[in-house]
Amino acid sequence: MTGAAAATPAELTAAPTFWGELLAILLPLAFIIVALLVALRHIRRKFGLTGQDAPLSVVQILPVGPRERVVLVRSRAGRVLAVGVSGHSVNLITELDAADIAPVEDAPVVETAPGKRTFLDLMRRPQGPTAR
Repeated sequence: MTGAAAATPAELTAAPTFWGELLAILLPLAFIIVALLVALRHIRRKFGLTGQDAPLSVVQILPVGPRERVVLVRSRAGRVLAVGVSGHSVNLITELDAADIAPVEDAPVVETAPGKRTFLDLMRRPQGPTAR
């Protein structure tokens, strides 16, 4: 009986396996991540935060000082507003046209003599050996 009684506590204090420890860590972690995603989805729906159908979205932020910024904001209707933001106030600067915020087209490539390349030409083209 003493041999059987001594074996029981040894079995209870046996070291858990690697997979058991990994599962004990990953299951609570997965539960927390899923709970956070559900909470985020609920908050987005309730308060209308971010998303494709948000009433306003920030197009670009341009810092102009330590605490001052010019922020381009697009409304759901497609209007783009330039807003000045400082530490103390927010002011409408102007409403912009679609052409004002369109990406700038690449400058035309200037042809040079064969074999000669300009600095801008080098910057536009991928680096690598050239065929001659």
